[in-house]
Formats: sequence, structure tokens, C-alpha cells
Amino acid sequence: MMSKSKILVMKNSLVVLLLSLILWACTDSFVDVDSFNEDTENFFNSEEDYQSALIAAYDMLQSTYLNVMLGEIASDNTLAGGESATDVPGIQEVDNMTHTPVNQQLRDIWSWMFAGVNRANYVLEFKDKTDFPNKNVVLAEATFLRAYYYFELVKWFGDVPLAVDQRLLFGDQNVVERTPASKVYAQIEQDLIYAASNLPEVQSEVGRATKGAAQALLGKVYLYQEKFEESAAVLQEVINSKNYDLLEDYSTMFENDNENNIESVFEVQYTDVEGAGFGCLQCSEGNVAVGFNGIRNYTGPVFESGFSFNVPTQEAYDAFEDGDLRRDVAILDIEAWAASNTGVSYNEGFEHTGYYNRKYIARKGDLNTGDANLTNPNNYRAIRYADVLLMAAEALNRGGIDDDTALLYLNEVRNRAGLPDATGTGNALTTAIYQERRVELVGEGHRFFDLVRTGRAATEIDGFQVGKNELFPIPSIEIELAGNRWQQNPGY
Repeated sequence: MMSKSKILVMKNSLVVLLLSLILWACTDSFVDVDSFNEDTENFFNSEEDYQSALIAAYDMLQSTYLNVMLGEIASDNTLAGGESATDVPGIQEVDNMTHTPVNQQLRDIWSWMFAGVNRANYVLEFKDKTDFPNKNVVLAEATFLRAYYYFELVKWFGDVPLAVDQRLLFGDQNVVERTPASKVYAQIEQDLIYAASNLPEVQSEVGRATKGAAQALLGKVYLYQEKFEESAAVLQEVINSKNYDLLEDYSTMFENDNENNIESVFEVQYTDVEGAGFGCLQCSEGNVAVGFNGIRNYTGPVFESGFSFNVPTQEAYDAFEDGDLRRDVAILDIEAWAASNTGVSYNEGFEHTGYYNRKYIARKGDLNTGDANLTNPNNYRAIRYADVLLMAAEALNRGGIDDDTALLYLNEVRNRAGLPDATGTGNALTTAIYQERRVELVGEGHRFFDLVRTGRAATEIDGFQVGKNELFPIPSIEIELAGNRWQQNPGY
């Protein structure tokens, strides 16, 4: 029987399929220039209608696989990899910090995240049309999703068009302007405060947003703006709730049979339903990054083959302390693996380092239909309790609030990894927290943004230019569609 977490994201009804077609345009701008004049009087007449539209809004989370991959590749944790230096040029450019406004992958992130915003806003635009029990929870979930997508957009691009409770439709590209990032952040905060106030602590269907997910994301949003007191306070609420804990056995964290575990605050749900191809990767119900991260032409036990992108660097592997139980769970040393297992063979891809992102590479036994590399069912652990502890530690420390408690949270994470307690206060503790975030969260897409928001990117990332690479360029086609009214991000 398929789990509830998988049922959630399937387009398993005609209504959801129609919504996906209505709200999606593979090649158009954030405005969705193929949008429709839907007779909304014939929709949003029942709870089922609202739930169907909401599921369509959740569905766009699956396209964030690209955000996760590039969040690692843009950092010092991994290299682009692939088959050659021309394999997916846009990924190679981000790795080399040579990306331009015509980068296809950056345009994908822009358009896919705005598709998510539009789907969430579709629900919220008609929030007053029909009443039903617990409608506030449905609206809170839609509001959480809008905040999630906008947080991705503001992280990547800075100032972006802001739409609240209304869709961006054909013609809007002629009048809409980019909204200052500060105002976008303010709306994200407002959305998450509302979501946290209306979402339950536990959902009846696994995979839906909860109160804890909204609070944790709000704490992260505050941290990105260096609002340390606010961040510490809301993250402390997540900790005090006792709804989450560190998974005792870290080695099982990223396995398919241990999704939505006690450490999971929010996961992007994936399934192995066919429906994707290289012409429409965002259409996949599976975690595309798993196939991209995989071992090139692999045969042997435990793992399956893949495309050898997003390969960890020697520096990332060496960042782990001796005795750290996380290292070999997070990073696969393929040469050591081949030496200790019979029947292993593989090809070395471009920029081969000897390492793979073990958290998100395919395992034997994964259920797949169609192209197995595009339909992997492994969920993305978007917010983990370990991340909550480390964010709380950082806010408490950098805000000058409580180094003792910050150290306590840091050491909870370290002890689970089999490491002794860290010591220190002030700047020494800050450095220790940064280091712990790197090794705990390696391979999960956070590193680039952690380096940027803490001002360390230029010293850690080759080719990073201060005043330019903190943000990525607005896709040039979007500027053209807006009548060239928008200013490009600095340096591009």
C-alpha cells in the first residue's frame, strides 16, 4: 500500500491534473503567459476543490531538487561533475561562478518557484469563496507554501515581484515591478506567523506543513536577516514543543524506509510515478537530484548508477573530524568502497574526486517507473531538527544572548555524531557552530547561502566576487518580458 506521504503529491485525480496543466507553463515567464481565463465560479465550491488546488501547490516543491543541487555546487562543498565540461553548461557555470543572465538552470529556479507562488496564491485568491470546517488550516498550508517559495526566490535573486493573495497573470509583466527584498522578507515573516498560528502540531496526512515547520522556517528567515533575538525565540518554541528529536542512528537518516522520522520537521515528498523526461524535468514526481548525483555507470552492491554530478570535494571530506560517524554516511568514498566490495565497477566522470553525495544517491530496491534516474522516491529532508538546534545555537551566540545554551545545542548534535563536547564562547563558539553546520548538513543544499549570509563566501568559494555573486542574475528573458524596466542585479 502506498504511504500517505506519497498519496499527497500524486496527481491522482482529474481535478489535480487539470490544475497542474492550468497553472503550469514549461517555457514561459513567471507571469505564465499561457495562463487561462478560468471560470472560477465553477471551482472552489467545496473543501475537495480547495484541497485539490492545495495539492497542486505542494506539487511544485518537487522541482526544488534543482535548488538543492545548485546550493551545493555553488559552494565549496562540491564540484559540478557530470560527463564532461559541457554537460549541462548552466550547472558548470554556477560551479565556476561564471553564470550569466541566460543560464537555463537559474531561469528554471526562477520560473518554477514563481509557479509555486502562483499555485499557492490561487488558493488564497479565493479564500473567501466557500466555507467548510477547518478551512483555516488549508489557508495556513497555502500561506506556508507561498512563504517557502518566496524564501527561495529572495535567497537566489534578491528583489523579486511580490504578489499577495492574487496570481500573476498574462499582462502583469507589463506593470509589475521588483519588490525590495526587505519587503519580501516582511511578507514571508507575516505569512509564517499566520501559518504557525493556524497549523496543527501534527497533521492527519504525513507530508503536510505543521506548526513546527512554519516556526522552524520563520526562525531561519529571521536568522538570514540577522534578527537573532526573534530567531532564537521562535526556534526555542520548536525545541520546547518536544515534537522532534535527533534520530538516534544517523546512518538511517536518508534511507527511503526512514522518511518522515522523528528528526524531520519538514520534508519534500517524492514518489516514483512516471511522467517526467529530460524535456520537462520539473514534471517528475521523483527526486531528480538523486539520479544526477549518482555514480557513473555503476555496477555492484547497494547503489545504482547515475550521472556523477554534484561530486564532493576533498576539502569537504576532510572537514570531518576523526571519529565523526557522519562522514561515511554523508560522503561515499568510491575507491574505498570498490576495494572492500567485490563486483564493483564504475566510470570516472568529469572532475572526478572519488567522492559522491551518499545522502542522495540511488539505492538498489528503490521503486522506480520510467527513467529510474528521474523518478527516485527518496524524500528531501528540507528542515531537520539538527538544523533547528544549530540555527538556535547560532542565533543565541551571534546575538550575544546565551552562549551556554548555544553550546548545549551544538553539543547535542556533536554527541550524536560520536564526538566529544566542544568548548568556547564568543567568536570561537561562532566558528565551531559554522563548522558543525558544514559537516552536519553537507549535501543538503545549505552551504552556499550559509557562506553568503555570514560574509565568508569570498574566502571560501573560488571565483566568488564580492558585490556580485551574493545574488544570482535575473533571467534576461524576464527583464525583456517586463519591457526592460527592471534593473539587473549588480555585476551581471
